[in-house]
Amino acid sequence: MKRLLTAAALLAAIPAAAQAQDVTRIPGGATSPILAGVFVPAKADMLILSGQVPAPAVQGGAPDAIATYGDTKTQAISTFKKIEALLKSQGYEMSDVIKLTVFLVGDPANGGKLDFKGFNEAYGQFFGTATQPNKSARSVVQVAALAGPAFLVEIEATAAKTPKK
Repeated sequence: MKRLLTAAALLAAIPAAAQAQDVTRIPGGATSPILAGVFVPAKADMLILSGQVPAPAVQGGAPDAIATYGDTKTQAISTFKKIEALLKSQGYEMSDVIKLTVFLVGDPANGGKLDFKGFNEAYGQFFGTATQPNKSARSVVQVAALAGPAFLVEIEATAAKTPKK
């Protein structure tokens, strides 16, 4: 019954979003850090960023050492900062991000499992805050490896905004 009501609420939000013609965020649960979905009207401007990886946290560190880039939380913060700079260079803000696809490598310090808590702590510094209250739709998956042997985090971001009138 609960699923049926949730589905009905989501479906009811879509026609209203279509009439409003603005990017419309469909909330997740009351305590959810992410959205259930997003409606993007045809007239919206969109920016799709390629996967971003972290910058070294330790200058001069070995390029294949996780310690050079830090743990999952450190790498995620670095990656979000890169995304923030890329968005800004194109006239967008973190508040315009509507979808994230996150790839996490299992951290050897975490028994080879992804550090979801560390990632969420980093995410929470950029989304759903007092200064940037918007959240994004999001998928997080664990992968065997990324392009660099020390990378634990890669994030793809999609941003959308309705052109100013």
